[in-house]
Amino acid sequence: MDTLSFEDRVVVVTGAGRGIGRAHSLLLAARGAQVVVADLGASVDGSGVDGDDPAGDVVAEIRAAGGQAVACRADVSTETGATTIVDSAVKEFGRLDAVINNAGIVRTGSFEAIPAEEFQRHLNVHFFGSLFMCRAAWPHLIASGSGRVVNTISAAMLGNPLMAHYGSSKGAVFALTRNLAVEGAEHGILVNSLAPGAGTRMAENSAESLSPEVMEYMRTQLLPEHVAPVAAYLIHPTCQVTGEIFNAAGGGVSRTAVVTTPGIRETDLTIETVAERFDEVMALTSEARPEVVIAP
Repeated sequence: MDTLSFEDRVVVVTGAGRGIGRAHSLLLAARGAQVVVADLGASVDGSGVDGDDPAGDVVAEIRAAGGQAVACRADVSTETGATTIVDSAVKEFGRLDAVINNAGIVRTGSFEAIPAEEFQRHLNVHFFGSLFMCRAAWPHLIASGSGRVVNTISAAMLGNPLMAHYGSSKGAVFALTRNLAVEGAEHGILVNSLAPGAGTRMAENSAESLSPEVMEYMRTQLLPEHVAPVAAYLIHPTCQVTGEIFNAAGGGVSRTAVVTTPGIRETDLTIETVAERFDEVMALTSEARPEVVIAP
């Protein structure tokens, strides 16, 4: 097939100064996109801001290779910060066609020991960060006519040791994705979720929840560059899916589908009937129905 180009596409990537976000930015710029590299330079656990300027470093790398990019240091967890990032795109490049919400924080801890403030902090960055970015970008994505959003989630939302706060905040992002996919369909805005796996600072900071063997495999075999092509395709105008989850790690790409089983139906349902026929409720037969959002 023909090489997919991103010429004349303006893309915001958050958390773009390092790891997966950096890989997204470099690939998109290499394919012709004009990229807003948004990164506050925060520590991986969100406890503060480091002294370096990773967004500026990535922009310098893109420009040295002949690409177009601008850096923005703003906090996605605030409405003001999200608006600043979107305004940077419009001011610098005149439009906005796609957003990749990649900014995130992580730290591990047992459920009973994690303070409420830590749950809120993860929601602020992951859920509200994605929400605020989408809200600020929405009018511009409508104007684009082929607006695209990729929200970064995690397999941890399906259950992972020591990550109740992180996983549940990512689950909220997926729910946001599904609802925005419905809202955006009439405007041609397609919204999907990406669950990446790569050996990054985020992975290192969650090492306590993973085995040493898994961590070593992630460091050596699961590279950010394996994830970026999936995110890039999902924001290309030729991509026509919405409301879906895609997994990307080590060159592998798959879909996680939400399905509804045929189940059972009894007009006089009793507790005993549920117990006796529970295998039927659980059965993933050929009649199980994927729950999809249909783009117009």
